[in-house]
Amino acid sequence: MGYLAPGSGKDSVKLVDEAPDGGAAAWLVVFGAWCTSFCSFGWINSVGVFQDYYERALLKEYSSSTISWIPSVQIFLVMFMGPLVGRLHDKYGPRPLIIGGTFLHVFGIMMASISTKYYQLLLSQGICSGLGASAVFQPALSTVAGWFTTKKGAAFGICSTGSSVGGVIFPIMVSHLIKDVGFAWSMRIAAFLILGLLIISILTVRPRVQPSRTGDAEKADYGAPFREPASLFLMGGFFLLTFGIFVPINFIEVEARASGMGNGILPYVVPILNAASFFGRSLSGIFADKVGRFNVFTCVCIITGILVLGLWIPASNNAALLSFAGLFGFFSGAYISLSPALVTQVAPPTNFGYRAGLLFMCASVGGLVTNPIAGAILQSQHGSFTGLKVFAGVICLVGTCVIFGARVCKIGFNLAVKF
Repeated sequence: MGYLAPGSGKDSVKLVDEAPDGGAAAWLVVFGAWCTSFCSFGWINSVGVFQDYYERALLKEYSSSTISWIPSVQIFLVMFMGPLVGRLHDKYGPRPLIIGGTFLHVFGIMMASISTKYYQLLLSQGICSGLGASAVFQPALSTVAGWFTTKKGAAFGICSTGSSVGGVIFPIMVSHLIKDVGFAWSMRIAAFLILGLLIISILTVRPRVQPSRTGDAEKADYGAPFREPASLFLMGGFFLLTFGIFVPINFIEVEARASGMGNGILPYVVPILNAASFFGRSLSGIFADKVGRFNVFTCVCIITGILVLGLWIPASNNAALLSFAGLFGFFSGAYISLSPALVTQVAPPTNFGYRAGLLFMCASVGGLVTNPIAGAILQSQHGSFTGLKVFAGVICLVGTCVIFGARVCKIGFNLAVKF
Protein backbone atom coordinates (compact mmCIF):
# COMPACT_ATOMS: atom_id res chain seq x y z
CA MET A 1 0.00 0.00 0.00
CA GLY A 2 1.35 3.40 -0.91
CA TYR A 3 0.74 7.07 -0.25
CA LEU A 4 -2.91 8.10 -0.66
CA ALA A 5 -2.61 10.89 -3.15
CA PRO A 6 -4.71 14.03 -2.67
CA GLY A 7 -7.80 14.03 -4.82
CA SER A 8 -7.62 10.32 -5.52
CA GLY A 9 -10.69 9.50 -3.46
CA LYS A 10 -11.01 7.69 -0.17
CA ASP A 11 -11.14 4.22 -1.61
CA SER A 12 -8.38 4.52 -4.19
CA VAL A 13 -4.69 4.29 -3.57
CA LYS A 14 -2.02 5.64 -5.83
CA LEU A 15 1.38 4.03 -5.67
CA VAL A 16 4.06 6.60 -6.28
CA ASP A 17 7.52 5.62 -7.49
CA GLU A 18 7.24 1.83 -7.39
CA ALA A 19 10.11 0.13 -5.57
CA PRO A 20 11.49 -3.41 -6.07
CA ASP A 21 10.05 -4.48 -2.68
CA GLY A 22 12.95 -6.83 -2.01
CA GLY A 23 16.12 -8.26 -3.48
CA ALA A 24 19.69 -8.41 -2.20
CA ALA A 25 20.35 -4.67 -2.49
CA ALA A 26 17.15 -3.77 -0.63
CA TRP A 27 17.76 -6.19 2.24
CA LEU A 28 21.37 -5.04 2.54
CA VAL A 29 20.00 -1.55 3.10
CA VAL A 30 17.73 -2.97 5.80
CA PHE A 31 20.73 -4.67 7.43
CA GLY A 32 22.71 -1.43 7.36
CA ALA A 33 19.76 0.44 8.88
CA TRP A 34 19.49 -2.30 11.53
CA CYS A 35 23.11 -1.59 12.49
CA THR A 36 22.39 2.13 12.88
CA SER A 37 19.37 1.33 15.04
CA PHE A 38 21.53 -0.92 17.23
CA CYS A 39 24.15 1.82 17.62
CA SER A 40 21.77 4.73 18.22
CA PHE A 41 18.61 3.81 20.12
CA GLY A 42 20.17 0.55 21.28
CA TRP A 43 22.94 2.59 22.91
CA ILE A 44 20.47 5.09 24.36
CA ASN A 45 18.51 2.23 25.91
CA SER A 46 21.50 1.59 28.20
CA VAL A 47 21.21 4.97 29.93
CA GLY A 48 20.10 3.31 33.16
CA VAL A 49 23.51 1.72 33.57
CA PHE A 50 25.28 5.08 33.29
CA GLN A 51 22.75 6.84 35.53
CA ASP A 52 23.40 4.27 38.22
CA TYR A 53 27.21 4.41 37.84
CA TYR A 54 27.35 8.21 37.79
CA GLU A 55 25.21 8.41 40.93
CA ARG A 56 27.34 5.86 42.78
CA ALA A 57 30.83 6.84 41.64
CA LEU A 58 31.81 9.36 39.00
CA LEU A 59 29.28 12.13 39.77
CA LYS A 60 28.11 11.16 43.25
CA GLU A 61 28.21 14.80 44.40
CA TYR A 62 25.37 15.63 41.96
CA SER A 63 21.67 14.88 42.41
CA SER A 64 19.89 12.20 40.41
CA SER A 65 17.80 14.79 38.55
CA THR A 66 20.91 16.75 37.56
CA ILE A 67 22.66 13.64 36.27
CA SER A 68 19.55 12.63 34.31
CA TRP A 69 20.02 15.64 32.02
CA ILE A 70 22.94 13.82 30.35
CA PRO A 71 20.79 11.02 28.84
CA SER A 72 17.80 13.36 28.46
CA VAL A 73 19.79 15.76 26.27
CA GLN A 74 21.11 12.83 24.24
CA ILE A 75 17.61 11.47 23.60
CA PHE A 76 16.32 14.97 22.83
CA LEU A 77 19.00 15.65 20.22
CA VAL A 78 18.57 12.27 18.51
CA MET A 79 14.93 13.16 17.82
CA PHE A 80 14.93 16.98 17.71
CA MET A 81 17.44 17.11 14.86
CA GLY A 82 15.03 15.06 12.76
CA PRO A 83 13.76 17.78 10.36
CA LEU A 84 17.26 19.12 9.65
CA VAL A 85 18.77 15.66 9.21
CA GLY A 86 15.78 14.59 7.12
CA ARG A 87 16.05 17.59 4.84
CA LEU A 88 19.78 17.01 4.36
CA HIS A 89 19.05 13.38 3.57
CA ASP A 90 16.46 14.32 0.97
CA LYS A 91 19.00 16.62 -0.69
CA TYR A 92 22.33 14.79 -0.35
CA GLY A 93 21.47 11.16 0.43
CA PRO A 94 22.39 9.05 3.48
CA ARG A 95 26.12 8.38 3.12
CA PRO A 96 27.58 11.84 3.98
CA LEU A 97 25.34 12.03 7.04
CA ILE A 98 26.16 8.53 8.25
CA ILE A 99 29.91 9.16 7.84
CA GLY A 100 29.71 12.42 9.79
CA GLY A 101 27.41 10.91 12.39
CA THR A 102 29.73 7.94 12.88
CA PHE A 103 32.60 10.29 13.67
CA LEU A 104 30.57 12.36 16.16
CA HIS A 105 28.97 9.35 17.86
CA VAL A 106 32.22 7.43 18.31
CA PHE A 107 34.24 10.55 19.17
CA GLY A 108 31.69 11.54 21.82
CA ILE A 109 31.83 8.14 23.51
CA MET A 110 35.63 8.10 23.37
CA MET A 111 35.74 11.55 24.98
CA ALA A 112 33.30 10.37 27.64
CA SER A 113 35.75 7.60 28.51
CA ILE A 114 38.30 10.20 29.68
CA SER A 115 35.78 12.58 31.24
CA THR A 116 35.70 13.14 34.98
CA LYS A 117 33.53 16.27 35.29
CA TYR A 118 29.80 16.76 34.82
CA TYR A 119 30.13 19.31 32.03
CA GLN A 120 32.56 17.03 30.19
CA LEU A 121 30.09 14.14 30.18
CA LEU A 122 27.23 16.44 29.19
CA LEU A 123 29.23 17.71 26.19
CA SER A 124 30.66 14.35 25.12
CA GLN A 125 27.98 11.76 25.88
CA GLY A 126 24.97 14.07 25.90
CA ILE A 127 25.60 16.48 23.03
CA CYS A 128 28.33 15.09 20.75
CA SER A 129 27.18 11.47 20.86
CA GLY A 130 23.53 12.56 20.63
CA LEU A 131 24.16 14.59 17.48
CA GLY A 132 26.09 11.69 15.94
CA ALA A 133 23.37 9.15 16.75
CA SER A 134 20.79 11.41 15.12
CA ALA A 135 22.85 11.68 11.94
CA VAL A 136 23.20 7.89 11.54
CA PHE A 137 19.77 6.64 12.55
CA GLN A 138 17.28 8.69 10.58
CA PRO A 139 19.04 8.77 7.17
CA ALA A 140 19.32 4.99 7.16
CA LEU A 141 15.68 4.59 8.15
CA SER A 142 14.54 7.08 5.52
CA THR A 143 16.53 5.26 2.84
CA VAL A 144 14.69 1.99 3.55
CA ALA A 145 11.40 3.60 2.52
CA GLY A 146 12.58 3.96 -1.08
CA TRP A 147 13.21 0.25 -1.53
CA PHE A 148 9.85 -1.21 -0.45
CA THR A 149 6.12 -0.87 -1.11
CA THR A 150 3.96 -3.76 0.17
CA LYS A 151 6.68 -5.00 2.55
CA LYS A 152 7.44 -1.59 3.99
CA GLY A 153 6.03 -2.39 7.45
CA ALA A 154 8.09 -5.58 7.72
CA ALA A 155 11.23 -3.75 6.58
CA PHE A 156 10.79 -0.99 9.16
CA GLY A 157 9.98 -3.57 11.81
CA ILE A 158 13.19 -5.47 11.14
CA CYS A 159 15.22 -2.24 11.21
CA SER A 160 13.80 -1.22 14.56
CA THR A 161 14.67 -4.55 16.18
CA GLY A 162 18.27 -3.36 16.16
CA SER A 163 17.51 -1.01 19.03
CA SER A 164 15.88 -3.88 20.93
CA VAL A 165 18.95 -6.08 20.51
CA GLY A 166 21.20 -3.16 21.46
CA GLY A 167 18.96 -2.49 24.45
CA VAL A 168 19.60 -6.04 25.63
CA ILE A 169 23.32 -6.26 24.85
CA PHE A 170 24.61 -2.82 25.84
CA PRO A 171 23.24 -2.66 29.42
CA ILE A 172 24.49 -6.14 30.29
CA MET A 173 27.81 -5.67 28.48
CA VAL A 174 28.59 -2.26 29.96
CA SER A 175 27.56 -3.16 33.51
CA HIS A 176 29.86 -6.21 33.49
CA LEU A 177 32.73 -4.37 31.77
CA ILE A 178 32.63 -1.55 34.34
CA LYS A 179 33.20 -4.15 37.05
CA ASP A 180 35.93 -6.00 35.14
CA VAL A 181 37.94 -3.32 33.29
CA GLY A 182 36.61 -0.01 34.62
CA PHE A 183 34.49 2.76 33.16
CA ALA A 184 37.07 4.16 30.71
CA TRP A 185 37.73 0.91 28.85
CA SER A 186 34.03 -0.03 28.97
CA MET A 187 33.27 3.10 26.95
CA ARG A 188 36.14 2.47 24.54
CA ILE A 189 35.10 -1.13 23.89
CA ALA A 190 31.53 0.02 23.25
CA ALA A 191 32.82 2.76 20.91
CA PHE A 192 34.86 0.25 18.88
CA LEU A 193 31.81 -2.04 18.58
CA ILE A 194 29.70 0.89 17.39
CA LEU A 195 32.41 1.95 14.94
CA GLY A 196 32.54 -1.51 13.37
CA LEU A 197 28.78 -1.73 12.90
CA LEU A 198 28.52 1.79 11.50
CA ILE A 199 31.23 1.05 8.94
CA ILE A 200 28.94 -1.74 7.72
CA SER A 201 26.13 0.81 7.49
CA ILE A 202 28.27 3.21 5.47
CA LEU A 203 28.97 0.42 2.98
CA THR A 204 25.44 -0.97 2.67
CA VAL A 205 22.99 1.94 3.03
CA ARG A 206 22.49 3.59 -0.35
CA PRO A 207 19.48 5.26 -1.98
CA ARG A 208 17.62 3.54 -4.81
CA VAL A 209 17.12 6.87 -6.58
CA GLN A 210 19.82 9.50 -6.32
CA PRO A 211 18.59 12.61 -4.48
CA SER A 212 17.96 15.87 -6.30
CA ARG A 213 20.00 18.84 -5.11
CA THR A 214 17.81 21.42 -6.83
CA GLY A 215 15.64 22.37 -3.90
CA ASP A 216 13.81 25.41 -5.34
CA ALA A 217 10.84 23.38 -6.46
CA GLU A 218 10.44 21.81 -3.05
CA LYS A 219 10.62 24.89 -0.84
CA ALA A 220 6.86 24.80 -0.29
CA ASP A 221 7.20 21.33 1.23
CA TYR A 222 8.54 22.80 4.46
CA GLY A 223 5.11 24.08 5.43
CA ALA A 224 2.98 21.44 3.72
CA PRO A 225 2.72 19.05 6.74
CA PHE A 226 1.32 21.90 8.85
CA ARG A 227 -1.51 22.46 6.36
CA GLU A 228 -2.55 18.81 6.16
CA PRO A 229 -5.02 17.63 8.85
CA ALA A 230 -3.79 14.02 8.70
CA SER A 231 -0.17 15.06 9.26
CA LEU A 232 -1.17 17.37 12.13
CA PHE A 233 -3.11 14.59 13.85
CA LEU A 234 -0.18 12.21 13.39
CA MET A 235 2.38 14.65 14.80
CA GLY A 236 0.14 15.73 17.68
CA GLY A 237 -0.67 12.15 18.64
CA PHE A 238 2.96 11.13 18.48
CA PHE A 239 3.87 14.08 20.73
CA LEU A 240 1.42 12.85 23.39
CA LEU A 241 2.10 9.14 22.97
CA THR A 242 5.81 9.64 23.64
CA PHE A 243 5.13 10.64 27.24
CA GLY A 244 3.09 7.49 27.83
CA ILE A 245 5.76 5.25 26.30
CA PHE A 246 8.81 6.79 27.96
CA VAL A 247 7.51 6.80 31.55
CA PRO A 248 7.47 2.98 31.97
CA ILE A 249 10.78 2.62 30.13
CA ASN A 250 12.46 5.18 32.39
CA PHE A 251 10.86 4.27 35.70
CA ILE A 252 10.12 0.54 35.78
CA GLU A 253 13.62 -0.23 37.07
CA VAL A 254 13.37 2.60 39.62
CA GLU A 255 10.10 1.17 40.93
CA ALA A 256 11.51 -2.36 40.95
CA ARG A 257 14.41 -1.20 43.13
CA ALA A 258 12.05 0.71 45.44
CA SER A 259 9.80 -2.34 45.79
CA GLY A 260 12.75 -4.44 46.98
CA MET A 261 13.67 -6.44 43.88
CA GLY A 262 16.98 -8.21 44.45
CA ASN A 263 20.20 -7.22 42.71
CA GLY A 264 20.28 -10.59 40.98
CA ILE A 265 17.12 -9.79 38.99
CA LEU A 266 17.10 -6.00 38.87
CA PRO A 267 19.71 -5.53 36.07
CA TYR A 268 17.61 -7.67 33.74
CA VAL A 269 14.30 -5.78 34.00
CA VAL A 270 15.05 -3.40 31.12
CA PRO A 271 16.71 -6.11 28.98
CA ILE A 272 13.55 -8.22 29.39
CA LEU A 273 11.49 -5.25 28.19
CA ASN A 274 13.78 -4.75 25.22
CA ALA A 275 13.91 -8.46 24.38
CA ALA A 276 10.10 -8.61 24.28
CA SER A 277 10.12 -5.44 22.18
CA PHE A 278 12.22 -7.29 19.58
CA PHE A 279 9.34 -9.66 18.85
CA GLY A 280 6.73 -6.91 19.10
CA ARG A 281 8.52 -4.72 16.56
CA SER A 282 9.15 -7.44 14.02
CA LEU A 283 5.68 -9.02 14.24
CA SER A 284 3.83 -5.69 14.20
CA GLY A 285 5.60 -4.79 10.96
CA ILE A 286 4.64 -8.09 9.33
CA PHE A 287 0.98 -7.87 10.41
CA ALA A 288 0.83 -4.20 9.44
CA ASP A 289 1.56 -5.08 5.81
CA LYS A 290 -1.33 -7.57 5.87
CA VAL A 291 -4.09 -5.69 7.72
CA GLY A 292 -2.98 -2.05 7.59
CA ARG A 293 -0.30 0.00 9.34
CA PHE A 294 -2.62 2.45 11.08
CA ASN A 295 -4.91 -0.43 12.07
CA VAL A 296 -2.14 -2.40 13.78
CA PHE A 297 -0.52 0.67 15.34
CA THR A 298 -3.81 1.84 16.88
CA CYS A 299 -4.66 -1.59 18.29
CA VAL A 300 -1.32 -2.33 19.93
CA CYS A 301 -0.97 1.18 21.39
CA ILE A 302 -4.44 0.95 22.94
CA ILE A 303 -3.43 -2.38 24.47
CA THR A 304 -0.24 -0.71 25.73
CA GLY A 305 -2.25 1.97 27.53
CA ILE A 306 -4.58 -0.65 29.02
CA LEU A 307 -1.57 -2.64 30.27
CA VAL A 308 -0.18 0.44 32.02
CA LEU A 309 -3.51 1.11 33.77
CA GLY A 310 -4.62 -2.47 34.32
CA LEU A 311 -1.38 -4.32 35.08
CA TRP A 312 1.32 -1.85 36.09
CA ILE A 313 -0.80 0.02 38.66
CA PRO A 314 -1.70 -3.05 40.74
CA ALA A 315 1.71 -4.72 40.23
CA SER A 316 3.23 -5.21 43.68
CA ASN A 317 5.71 -8.09 43.38
CA ASN A 318 8.57 -9.25 41.19
CA ALA A 319 6.43 -11.58 39.06
CA ALA A 320 3.90 -8.85 38.25
CA LEU A 321 6.59 -6.28 37.42
CA LEU A 322 8.50 -8.70 35.18
CA SER A 323 5.27 -9.73 33.45
CA PHE A 324 4.42 -6.10 32.82
CA ALA A 325 7.93 -5.42 31.49
CA GLY A 326 7.60 -8.23 28.96
CA LEU A 327 4.06 -7.42 27.84
CA PHE A 328 4.69 -3.67 27.69
CA GLY A 329 7.86 -4.23 25.66
CA PHE A 330 6.02 -6.48 23.21
CA PHE A 331 3.02 -4.25 22.54
CA SER A 332 4.83 -0.90 22.67
CA GLY A 333 7.32 -2.09 20.05
CA ALA A 334 5.12 -0.70 17.29
CA TYR A 335 5.75 2.83 18.60
CA ILE A 336 9.22 2.73 17.00
CA SER A 337 8.78 0.13 14.27
CA LEU A 338 5.64 1.50 12.61
CA SER A 339 6.05 5.25 13.10
CA PRO A 340 7.97 5.73 9.79
CA ALA A 341 5.44 3.52 8.01
CA LEU A 342 2.63 5.78 9.23
CA VAL A 343 4.36 8.74 7.60
CA THR A 344 4.39 6.93 4.26
CA GLN A 345 0.61 6.50 4.53
CA VAL A 346 -0.14 10.22 4.80
CA ALA A 347 2.81 11.86 3.00
CA PRO A 348 4.29 11.86 -0.51
CA PRO A 349 7.53 9.90 -0.93
CA THR A 350 9.49 12.84 -2.36
CA ASN A 351 10.33 14.41 1.02
CA PHE A 352 9.94 11.45 3.33
CA GLY A 353 13.11 12.27 5.29
CA TYR A 354 11.90 15.73 6.25
CA ARG A 355 8.42 14.54 7.25
CA ALA A 356 9.76 11.60 9.27
CA GLY A 357 12.12 14.06 10.94
CA LEU A 358 9.17 16.24 11.96
CA LEU A 359 7.56 13.22 13.59
CA PHE A 360 10.69 12.46 15.58
CA MET A 361 11.03 16.14 16.54
CA CYS A 362 7.55 15.97 18.08
CA ALA A 363 8.75 13.03 20.16
CA SER A 364 11.91 14.88 21.23
CA VAL A 365 9.98 17.06 23.68
CA GLY A 366 8.81 13.97 25.52
CA GLY A 367 12.35 12.61 25.52
CA LEU A 368 13.59 15.80 27.18
CA VAL A 369 10.93 16.56 29.78
CA THR A 370 9.39 13.18 30.65
CA ASN A 371 11.85 12.58 33.50
CA PRO A 372 11.34 16.02 35.14
CA ILE A 373 7.53 15.79 34.83
CA ALA A 374 7.44 12.22 36.09
CA GLY A 375 9.81 13.12 38.93
CA ALA A 376 7.54 16.00 39.95
CA ILE A 377 4.50 13.69 39.98
CA LEU A 378 6.43 11.13 42.01
CA GLN A 379 7.50 13.78 44.51
CA SER A 380 3.99 15.19 44.84
CA GLN A 381 2.73 11.65 45.58
CA HIS A 382 5.38 11.25 48.32
CA GLY A 383 7.10 8.36 46.58
CA SER A 384 3.96 6.56 45.38
CA PHE A 385 4.11 5.46 41.75
CA THR A 386 0.32 5.34 41.25
CA GLY A 387 -0.05 8.91 39.96
CA LEU A 388 2.86 8.37 37.60
CA LYS A 389 1.24 5.24 36.18
CA VAL A 390 -2.15 6.90 35.74
CA PHE A 391 -0.50 9.79 33.87
CA ALA A 392 1.35 7.37 31.56
CA GLY A 393 -1.65 5.17 30.83
CA VAL A 394 -4.12 7.98 30.18
CA ILE A 395 -1.82 10.02 27.96
CA CYS A 396 -0.89 6.88 26.02
CA LEU A 397 -4.57 6.25 25.25
CA VAL A 398 -5.24 9.90 24.39
CA GLY A 399 -2.21 10.02 22.06
CA THR A 400 -3.36 6.86 20.28
CA CYS A 401 -6.83 8.32 19.74
CA VAL A 402 -5.32 11.48 18.24
CA ILE A 403 -3.22 9.37 15.85
CA PHE A 404 -6.39 7.49 14.89
CA GLY A 405 -7.71 10.90 13.82
CA ALA A 406 -5.13 10.88 11.00
CA ARG A 407 -6.65 7.65 9.72
CA VAL A 408 -10.14 9.17 9.86
CA CYS A 409 -8.94 12.16 7.84
CA LYS A 410 -7.76 9.84 5.09
CA ILE A 411 -10.41 7.13 4.85
CA GLY A 412 -13.17 7.96 7.34
CA PHE A 413 -14.45 5.78 10.22
CA ASN A 414 -14.67 2.56 8.21
CA LEU A 415 -12.70 0.14 10.42
CA ALA A 416 -12.81 -2.64 7.81
CA VAL A 417 -10.54 -0.77 5.38
CA LYS A 418 -6.90 -1.81 5.25
CA PHE A 419 -4.92 1.34 5.99
